[in-house]
Amino acid sequence: MPTHTHTLAEPRVSAALTRMFEAADRDGEAATRMRSAQSYDRAALSAQEYADAAQEIYMPISAEGGRLLYNLIRATKPAVVVEFGTSFGISTLHLAAAVRDNGTGRVITTEMSKSKAAAARETFAATGLDDVITVLEGNALESLAALQEPVDFLFLDGWKDLCLPVLQLLEPHIAPGTLVVADDVDFTDLRPYIDHVRDTDNGYHSVTFPVDDGLEISCRL
Repeated sequence: MPTHTHTLAEPRVSAALTRMFEAADRDGEAATRMRSAQSYDRAALSAQEYADAAQEIYMPISAEGGRLLYNLIRATKPAVVVEFGTSFGISTLHLAAAVRDNGTGRVITTEMSKSKAAAARETFAATGLDDVITVLEGNALESLAALQEPVDFLFLDGWKDLCLPVLQLLEPHIAPGTLVVADDVDFTDLRPYIDHVRDTDNGYHSVTFPVDDGLEISCRL
């Protein structure tokens, strides 16, 4: 029988995802601690300060959503995958596993929290996927501004109010036929982005995939 490569099932990757999903199940407790901190005032915090305040919260894509991302990458075989919002690296592992199994491509991902970026890098090294992942620390609108190459697949899962600005920043690098995917379609802060990609006058054909909090899958026209 033929041998099929499936990096998501590789023991190091599978164990890392299990560990992180279990930790993410405690996000509610971490969010409660964050909101109860004396210095926490969401309206008064900058994006960096909010990222630092939320450094314990995973905010992951769902397991089913991760598997969908894996399949989309396997099917489209992008050379450059860009992700906005690494967090601890759950979604990044799914993207990188697909890139590895395709035998070509790489993942460029962003993270504002230094502690999350460090933890994610440790996980990527431990799973043997660090060679196909580049982590850009800091504000994604700054770190991605220097990107000069085509973006062949874009996944948006950072702060929801920044998803549209990140998309518009990268649009000059997004060719027709490219898939753009955003998580958490029902979040209020994502509404400007959703309105943008659902309007074909803006150059996208969009469909909502009903998994967990919803994934918006948009094709550049």
